[in-house]
Amino acid sequence: MTSLSSVASGLYAALLLARGRADGVVLVPGDRSSTARSFWAIAFCIPSVICRLLTSWAETGVPSDAAHSLARELIVFVLGWLLFVEATYRLAPLFDRAERWGRFIAVWNWCNVVEGLLLVLGGLPGLLGAPSIVGEATELVTIGWAIWLEWYATRLAFGVSALTAIWLVLLDQSIGIMLAIVAASISP
Repeated sequence: MTSLSSVASGLYAALLLARGRADGVVLVPGDRSSTARSFWAIAFCIPSVICRLLTSWAETGVPSDAAHSLARELIVFVLGWLLFVEATYRLAPLFDRAERWGRFIAVWNWCNVVEGLLLVLGGLPGLLGAPSIVGEATELVTIGWAIWLEWYATRLAFGVSALTAIWLVLLDQSIGIMLAIVAASISP
């Protein structure tokens, strides 16, 4: 599989999963090269991270250290991503799922692209001046959909129980929150 076809099948699989189609998982091979190629998803997610930051600045104002804030946000994003990958790599044998880890991470990586898009779309109504009830409802729906997608993809690709999938989603979210708190506490 070429890099281009790997990206295309990964994104298509994530879109299928976002629509509740379990067959999306089988489109992502679990071999080492496909897993490695799936880390291109980080680059595909950076625009959504920047969009969310710009949306936040549109509401709160651009900080005086905008470049520093952007760099910090990107570092926290990538570090959180890689910490979750490492944590699941270490946890996979404990769940008796080491052989499924490659496919799980590849699916999880590509689903992050769709999750990022959902979060950007959820913020648009508020940014465009929609009534607050509409903006907040849209954000709530898209955040819920993104969390559900991570849970659904985790459950299918890793082959774990619903409760274990919930625990892994909470682990991922906790890593991100903890890193954001640490980064905010050390900012100038």
